[in-house]
Amino acid sequence: MAISAKDVKELRELSGAGIMDCKKALQETDGDIQEALTYLQKKGAAAAEKKASRTAAEGLVATWSSDDQKSALLLEVNCETDFVSQNDQFQSFVELIAETAGISGASSIEELQDVKVVGKEKTVADYTTEQISTIGENITLRRLLRYQVESGVVGTYIHAGGQIGVVTKLESTGGADEGELLELARDIAMHAAAMKPRCLTADEIPAEDEAAQKEILMARAREDGKPENLLDRIVGGQMKKWREEGTLLSQPFVKDADKTVGELVGEYDGVTLTSFDRYEVGEGIEKEAKSLQEEVAEQLRGS
Repeated sequence: MAISAKDVKELRELSGAGIMDCKKALQETDGDIQEALTYLQKKGAAAAEKKASRTAAEGLVATWSSDDQKSALLLEVNCETDFVSQNDQFQSFVELIAETAGISGASSIEELQDVKVVGKEKTVADYTTEQISTIGENITLRRLLRYQVESGVVGTYIHAGGQIGVVTKLESTGGADEGELLELARDIAMHAAAMKPRCLTADEIPAEDEAAQKEILMARAREDGKPENLLDRIVGGQMKKWREEGTLLSQPFVKDADKTVGELVGEYDGVTLTSFDRYEVGEGIEKEAKSLQEEVAEQLRGS
């Protein structure tokens, strides 16, 4: 049967699928738009299931903040290739999911799945499946973190084209100017993006990490021929430096190395930096090395 351009356009608006896919769906369902929509959804779900086993270690980190700066979140969304992470459609998808998560109040990826996407009559889970079908790669919503504060501000910072994101929380007794606090929170977030601290204070360093680092330093000192009776003193000093370099409050501030981040925060009466988190795309995921040519070829094949 002949398929009208009007029906194709309507189906595209409902499904987000391409013109050729919409035409085929309408042909397969004798022009019934609702049946064609179901056909496309099933096709998209099957395509998503097929791609689900493929490693998604590229992607973007996005942030969202409430108008009053009392609430913010970090979101990491992964795809398979850097090629797609730079695609306008994928970037718009990530921004929309971050906005949806922020407005909905969702505090976990699991909770977010059943939330309706802002401006659409689809859940996040269904919309993600649709994007997998359209873009042609496995897409995963990997992790989400929400920060909230009653008195103070939450600051966010995105670095390296969405490859690193940081959120910081400053709590205040109420005397500090919130505009100044927001600038401070963002500056500290920028610092954390660049300096990659392990934790907020030395007390938060896991005991197993301390033990492993000490073992490494002991082995190096012995290899360098340091006297056995001086090892504890030598390694003790090195461990102190390692702790300071790896904890946010002890690090020299990137904008003024004459003071630490802790000293900077201390200049504001009644203000405490209580937490921070840093996301870097793909950290902890074993990546499969691919050349740009291979990534482009996969896109052209629609694999």
